[in-house]
Amino acid sequence: MRSINLVNKKAKSWFSYELIKAKNNKLLLFMFSLGLFYYIIFHYIPMIGISIAFRNYKAGQSFFGGNWVGFKHFIDFFNDPYFFQLLRNTMLINVYALVFGFPMPIIFALLLNEIGKKLFKKFVQTISYLPHFISTVIISGMVINFLSSQTGIVNKILVILFDIDPIPFMTRSQYFRGIYTITNIWKSIGWNSIIYIAAIAGVDVSLYDAAKVDGVGRFGKMWHITLPSIKPTIIVLLILAIGHMMSVGAESIILIYNPTIYETADVISTYIYRRGLGVDGSPNYSFATAVGLFNSVVNFSLLYITNWICRKYSDSSLW
Repeated sequence: MRSINLVNKKAKSWFSYELIKAKNNKLLLFMFSLGLFYYIIFHYIPMIGISIAFRNYKAGQSFFGGNWVGFKHFIDFFNDPYFFQLLRNTMLINVYALVFGFPMPIIFALLLNEIGKKLFKKFVQTISYLPHFISTVIISGMVINFLSSQTGIVNKILVILFDIDPIPFMTRSQYFRGIYTITNIWKSIGWNSIIYIAAIAGVDVSLYDAAKVDGVGRFGKMWHITLPSIKPTIIVLLILAIGHMMSVGAESIILIYNPTIYETADVISTYIYRRGLGVDGSPNYSFATAVGLFNSVVNFSLLYITNWICRKYSDSSLW
């Protein structure tokens, strides 16, 4: 009985302490509540619609309307003749992004940190951020115009330098993954580098001074001081990147692809768009929801496995 009373007293004292902390940090709680409400309203409440994946849902019905069909839509997707092509394209585009796109903001942040002149450094940062704020529609239009076989600047340069025939980049499937990857790197390298620049700013300056005394050069400082110092940030962002391996933005692909390059350009998200909204026939909301749920389950599995590996072999992880 005494032990129970002791536990109750500890619980009350802990609760009182947390309540006092909350009263003293009202502004922080308010800021936290905004993010919390956002996720509740736009991420958790819509999860009720998952039931559509297991029903024959028709527009106008409630989320629990329609006949229960179980895993029928999942089986239809797995038996679809395009299933393995969609899976391959989605995974390969994300592998390209992981291998080529993920290290670029890190390298850019490291190089930017070595610029001594503040004015020039700010200029480079500003220029690198700008593409992130350009509309996806405009960027897609720029890509199509630049790579046009008739008037594209890329083909004009190739013809002048190498005296070759214009290359129809946008109608040859073998070029799509490279075009998409390079476009994404150009658009996001500056914005994605912000978090690494912030992490580098927190590195102890005395470490650089000690390395300078020992005769270590710039690249030595980057390799032995800067990179190990921002390693936890890199690992966390790597986990999150792998957790999105099955997600590719449909809007950017839809704006630049066409049926002639479906072989390499068609991914799961664009397939969901066409089947869900009925672009290739009658709309099938239940099928699209089932495919989206499959995507989410695979992403969560990859996130969990990657986090477990990082927690086991390093000191950094999400949980």
